[in-house]
Amino acid sequence: MGHTHALRLALTDPRFPAAAVTGALAVQAEARPALARTLADLAGPAAPAGAVAVDAPATATGALTDRVAAALADGGVAVHRPELGSLVATVPAGPEAAFAARKAVDAVDDEAVRLRTAVKSRDGFFTTFCISPYSRYLARWCARRGLTPNQVTTASLLTALIAAGCAATGTRGGFVAAGALLLFSFVLDCTDGQLARYSLQYSTLGAWLDATFDRAKEYAYYAGLALGAARGGDDVWALALGAMVLQTCRHVVDFSFNEAHVVGTDATANTSPTAALSGRLDSVGWTVWVRRMIVLPIGERWAMIAVLTAVTTPRTVFYVLLIGCAFAATYTTAGRVLRSLSRRATRTDRAAQALAELADSGPLAEVFAKVAPIRKGAWTAPVLALLGAAAVVGAALTQDLDGPYVVVGAALYAVFAGAAVSRPLKGALDWLVPPFFRAAEYGTVLALAARSEVNGALPAAFGLVAAVAYHHYDTVYRIKGGSGAPPRWLVRLTGGHEGRTLVVAVLAAALATRGTDLTLALTALAVALALLVVVESIRFWVSSGAPAVHDEGETA
Repeated sequence: MGHTHALRLALTDPRFPAAAVTGALAVQAEARPALARTLADLAGPAAPAGAVAVDAPATATGALTDRVAAALADGGVAVHRPELGSLVATVPAGPEAAFAARKAVDAVDDEAVRLRTAVKSRDGFFTTFCISPYSRYLARWCARRGLTPNQVTTASLLTALIAAGCAATGTRGGFVAAGALLLFSFVLDCTDGQLARYSLQYSTLGAWLDATFDRAKEYAYYAGLALGAARGGDDVWALALGAMVLQTCRHVVDFSFNEAHVVGTDATANTSPTAALSGRLDSVGWTVWVRRMIVLPIGERWAMIAVLTAVTTPRTVFYVLLIGCAFAATYTTAGRVLRSLSRRATRTDRAAQALAELADSGPLAEVFAKVAPIRKGAWTAPVLALLGAAAVVGAALTQDLDGPYVVVGAALYAVFAGAAVSRPLKGALDWLVPPFFRAAEYGTVLALAARSEVNGALPAAFGLVAAVAYHHYDTVYRIKGGSGAPPRWLVRLTGGHEGRTLVVAVLAAALATRGTDLTLALTALAVALALLVVVESIRFWVSSGAPAVHDEGETA
């Protein structure tokens, strides 16, 4: 006896090898061999095939499922037991217990619980108070009409692309429509996750689509704003590319820090004084919302972009966005550096492997890592990565493009990048290595395209960075889904971050003074990389046998 939703949680959630509540047990295909062994052990050697001895008939079902679930857990199967809260799931032992169970069931509206739990427990202020109060009902409406989370995710993408098209018109009416459509796209973006939680429709493909489309929507909208500004005679492509670079680097900081500080069977919990202070601040209600808002999470950020698009100009949108994201990046990164320096923990092999995969090192870095290994201290890897980034970005910003120094800076960057990853990334601040690499590669492309003053170079550079960023996000979500990084052949074929940076530096030195040749070269490189990484990514995610997951979304 109990609530229907309690049974849903135990029997229809595909994310776990086994799940159970009192009186109900579900076992996915991966754990069914263990189930067969468990049943055989419970039946005993003399029992007929499939027979299981149970307790008294009145409680046979509950006794059997509970005993099998306990035996599975003892045998090493991770049996998920959902948090029921006020929901009821029980096998009453007699009439009095049945009466009490029925009374408890009648006292709780499980549909209200289902709607409430469809909303993420931790979300931004704008999403929590301005979107979720009604988007959960939209999720239920979709569920009752048989719509899937992936269909809603796709609708959100299409809406955002239409918004970008409206922004590209460059008219005030187009900007107003773009802002409204961007907000509606975000409503749908919240709805797809709530639909997945409401109907327990989780999948690996859905998690990838949800995460990847969020990035595609935002960056396509940046491009739409830049196109709209160009129609009005204002060139803001450098600002659009800068916003994409800054936002992508923010995400890499989040991913790298989280992977370096995984709390699990092979990691130690964060017991630093900074973490303790953060925990105390989280106990005060208003500070929680302030801290969530100042990091400019996706809800607040998209709302700000939408409103500014409708009432100001694209240039103003990008100025405010860059200032807000720069402040948020400084705030979050400084706090994480303090946590890392004061954390009393040993970095694990698992964390070091994840950081190495996030680094995206190519053949050149591999060679320099082998021929020039560096004895590393606590600060060595991030310092080397920072020096290499400073060398190449500094050369791109200050040296003549048709001279040798930009290429020399890119070559030095490859050397420093190889030295930085020549030892396992287990230092306190080694999680900064991938963000430094991203900033170096993207920043070099931005600086060279902007300084070349070649017609079309910045839009081509925007496309190139977008293609490379897709590859890096794809790497992140493969790691987060437990599938590991993309295959090494793909990383080597794309050149790695240091190889691509060197290629762009050579192209700029050779073609910057030859009109649109640089634009054509950057466009060809962007198309080639996009085809390579997107095709392989789609092949992997469509055919992936990874366990079902659902990405809950990052605050940034």
